[in-house]
Amino acid sequence: MNYARLRTNLRDKTSVLLELRVENYAVIDSLTVEFDRGLNLLTGETGAGKSILIDALALLLGNKAFAEAIRHGAEKAVVSGVFETDRAAVRPILEANGFESDDGEIIVKREVAAGGKGRVFVNNQPATVALLRQLAPFLASVHAQNENILAFDAAARLLLLDSYAGISSEEAETRYREWTGVGRRLTELERDEKDRLRMVDLWSFQKKEIDAANLLPGEDLKLQTEKRVLGSAEKLHAASLAVYDLLYDSETSVEANLAGARRHLEELAKYDPKFEESLTVLQMAKVALEDVSAKSSPTAKRLPASSTKSRTAKRSWPN
Repeated sequence: MNYARLRTNLRDKTSVLLELRVENYAVIDSLTVEFDRGLNLLTGETGAGKSILIDALALLLGNKAFAEAIRHGAEKAVVSGVFETDRAAVRPILEANGFESDDGEIIVKREVAAGGKGRVFVNNQPATVALLRQLAPFLASVHAQNENILAFDAAARLLLLDSYAGISSEEAETRYREWTGVGRRLTELERDEKDRLRMVDLWSFQKKEIDAANLLPGEDLKLQTEKRVLGSAEKLHAASLAVYDLLYDSETSVEANLAGARRHLEELAKYDPKFEESLTVLQMAKVALEDVSAKSSPTAKRLPASSTKSRTAKRSWPN
């Protein structure tokens, strides 16, 4: 129950139903009822249609519509009403939903089609049933026979008593909202402080791990290189052996061919001194060849085909 609306209704008793029109609703073909200020009574024997008018009014207040209520043979039922209301009470609702409120009269119209669909109009503009339900407390109240639920509601009784005594609880409500707002803010601050402390603990732990690793400048590049080498250990091992074999170890290696070339140049140099220079160049090539062979041979030896160390490097250095 919206007690704020109830309190407004109790204070502003200015809503008046001026006119009610019903077309093709239940057994009614077309009916227009005009009301005046003060007490208006609808009398008649049972089955005269008094409750139909009340049901039609309830439609304008946002009650659920049923296609079964359409008069037999009609395509749709139409119910409309003209209400005189307190402009200050309904203006915020109308303006919040994009409707103008120039005077104190509100025209509400509702159509119920045979297919179950319906349309709502407020001041001749398309609207929604939700808007009708927002306006309903400021338009009218429908009470059934023996309806006394309100009298048993403790909060409603207090509102009735406050209204009769002219007591306002708005200031207390304002202070309560401020108090609860401060409480929520304190809870947020406490939660933020816990998050901050948790992050401090995490960063302290990470710093200790970094310090314990004793990292050196450029060590990350060195580890990345080692990771690539170990990741291709088998390929490097085979390539190193092939280089060493071609340059130095095989019977047809470059070193063996250089040795043969050197013997022939030494023979030539015995007869012609100009080949001494060629012997010097060949000797320099032999020295360079031995250097390359020496580098490739240890590489092959320290890169076994086993991938155990490679797996260890991958675990210690993430991708």
